[in-house]
Amino acid sequence: MNYDIIVIGSGPGGYVTAIRASQLGFKTAIIEKENLGGICLNWGCIPTKALLKSAQVFNYIKHAEDYGLNKVEGSFDFPNVIARSRGVATKMSGGISFLMKKNKIDVIMGTAKVQKGKKVSVTDKEGKVSEYSANHIIIATGARSRELPNLPQDGVKVIGYRQALSMPTQPKSMIVVGSGAIGVEFADFYNTMGTKVTIVEFMPNIVPVEDEEISKHLEKSLKKSGIDIMTNASVESVDTSGNGVKANVKTKDGNITLEADILLSAVGIAANIENIGLEEVGIATDKGRVLVNEWYQTSVPGYYAIGDIIPTQALAHVASAEGITCVEKIKGMHVETIDYGNIPGCTYCHPEIASVGLTEKQAKEKGYEIKVGKFPLSASGKATANGNTDGFIKVIFDAKYGEWLGCHMIGDGVTDMVAEAVVARKLETTGHEIIKSIHPHPTVSEAIMEAVAAAYGEVIHI
Repeated sequence: MNYDIIVIGSGPGGYVTAIRASQLGFKTAIIEKENLGGICLNWGCIPTKALLKSAQVFNYIKHAEDYGLNKVEGSFDFPNVIARSRGVATKMSGGISFLMKKNKIDVIMGTAKVQKGKKVSVTDKEGKVSEYSANHIIIATGARSRELPNLPQDGVKVIGYRQALSMPTQPKSMIVVGSGAIGVEFADFYNTMGTKVTIVEFMPNIVPVEDEEISKHLEKSLKKSGIDIMTNASVESVDTSGNGVKANVKTKDGNITLEADILLSAVGIAANIENIGLEEVGIATDKGRVLVNEWYQTSVPGYYAIGDIIPTQALAHVASAEGITCVEKIKGMHVETIDYGNIPGCTYCHPEIASVGLTEKQAKEKGYEIKVGKFPLSASGKATANGNTDGFIKVIFDAKYGEWLGCHMIGDGVTDMVAEAVVARKLETTGHEIIKSIHPHPTVSEAIMEAVAAAYGEVIHI
C-alpha cells in the first residue's frame, strides 16, 4: 500500500505526528511493534505519575493529624498500587487507539525496517513480512534504558525502569544509580512506600541539569525523607550471586560496598536506531543519534527523524512538537523552528521540580549581568494552607534589557505552573509586565509574581 506519510513508532512523537498529518489531509499510517502510546504512555511518563500519586496519597494518610484529622493507620497493597498504575497506562493506550480510528489513520502492528526507495518492510508477530511505501517516512522509534558495561541489567536484581514499574513484590532495599528525573522519581516512590533507598550519583549534585540551588534543596528534602544520597560516586561493578545485590561503589574517600535487594539503573537512555535499516538506506548517524536539519530531514530525502533518536532533549513534549513541525513543513506551511532554549523540564518527585531557560551559572557564564529573585513557599498563603511549604521559586533576568533568562521552581505542584514562564519567555515578556499582571490570590502561582518582584526590589510578602 502507498501512503503520503508513514510514521514508525507510536509514542508521543509518533502518534501526535500521525494525527497532525491526518488533519492536514495526508493519507497516513503508523507502525508500532508493541503497544500504542510507546514508552511514555505504557512504561514511562504516565504510569510513573500514577505510582507517585499513590505514594502522595499514602503520605497524606500518614500525616493526617497535620490536617486536624484523626490519626489513620495507613497501609497499602503493593501489587494493587502497581496494578492501578498499569491500569492507567492501559486506559491511555486505549485512548490512542480511539484517536487513530477517529483520524482515519491506518495502524500497522509489527517491527518496521526502512528500505531504499521510500519503502518500509513490516514483520508481524507471526513472521509475515509486508511492504509499504510513502512519499515521506518519519522515524520516531524512541529510546530504551541505557545499559553500562559494568552494570548489565538482568531484569531481576539489576533492573531498568520497565521492571521498576511492574515489580511483583516490594523490595526492602534498593540502590538507584543515577539521579536524573527517572532515578529520583523512582527513589521517591519506593522510599515513600517504605523501601530503604540509596541514590548513587556520579556528578557533584543530584538532578545535575538543574540550577544548583534547586539541586541542593532537593537533596536536603530527599535526605530528610530518609533517602541516602551519595554524590561524586560511581558503581564500578555489581555482584548478583547472592540473595540480593552487592555494588562496589567508588567514592572520593575510597571504595565501599552497598548491599540491597534490587539495583535500579537509571543512567540515561539509548536511542532505538539499531536494526531499523538506517545503514542500508544510508541515513547518517553520529554518537548513537540520527542527524537531521532544522526541519527533521535526514541525510536521505524523504526520510525524517524526531524525538529521542535525534540530538535534542529527550522529552515527550519535545518529540510531539518536533513531529508537528515536521509535517507542517512537509505540507508547505509557514513554520517556525523550535526554540530549544525554551523547553520546560519537569521532575515529579516530592517536592516537584520545574524549570525553563538558563540556570544562574549558565547566565553568568554567558556574560549576562543578572537580576535574581527568589520567593520561598513558606511565605505563600496557599502553600501554607495546603500543608506543604517545602520549596521556592527562582527567576533570573538580564539586568540590561529585562529579558527573562530562566525560571526554576521546586515545590508541590510546580510542574503545573512552569508554563507561565514558558509562554512569557516566548512572548519576550519583561519582569515589569509579570509584576503588573494580576495573579489570583490565594494560589501558589502568585509566588512566580512575587519572585519576579523580588528580582526588582518590589516584593511585598517577604
